[in-house]
Amino acid sequence: MDATKAIVFLTARANSEAAAAEKARERLIKGCEVVGSSLDHLMDAVLVADAMAKPWAELMVRIERHGVREGLAKQIQKVTEALVNYGIALSTSMVTNAARLHEQDGLRRFLSLAQSMDIEDDAPAEEQAPAAEPEPEPAAVQVPKATPAQKRTLAAIRDNGVKLRESRVGQTQVSVECGEKPRKDMVEWVISQGWAKQDASRSLFHGQAVSLTEIGEAILAI
Repeated sequence: MDATKAIVFLTARANSEAAAAEKARERLIKGCEVVGSSLDHLMDAVLVADAMAKPWAELMVRIERHGVREGLAKQIQKVTEALVNYGIALSTSMVTNAARLHEQDGLRRFLSLAQSMDIEDDAPAEEQAPAAEPEPEPAAVQVPKATPAQKRTLAAIRDNGVKLRESRVGQTQVSVECGEKPRKDMVEWVISQGWAKQDASRSLFHGQAVSLTEIGEAILAI
């Protein structure tokens, strides 16, 4: 497959996954508006859809920076390393555990399709061969839509010095250096979506700082 066809295919797939994730979140929001409705299956559908969309959104960012062939190769390498390094440790949060399992499934599905693609090198110049037309610019990556509560959580992570601490075995709490303290389940949820990350180089007992990823920064920028 040549680079032009590859970028069209990959962009269409990334946009399709992003649209599916957006629809899942819309269904959850509508479900929250109905008193007494069961939200478990709607929340799980959001976790699944976001896990499917995340590696494709990251791929489009890499393509924009490195080009389609190198960007795809770098994303395949990152996804492969992520799967190899996944541990079996479970969290006390059922949401976090479910998000990790769905994320692994999303990475495997992305890898299965991406590794089957063979993008051709640019053809070498021969004698007076006509200059190749420039490749089209990649389509803009769709930034995930966030609810006001999710945006407030991201803003608190950005501005208030949010940390996750383990006050006692199995009990994790949120602390802040200043400002409003976000809910622990919301902090764990944005981390599970790849919108934020925690510094695992420190122990939970001393506190692991939480910071925004590129996707989280992009969500707040719109």
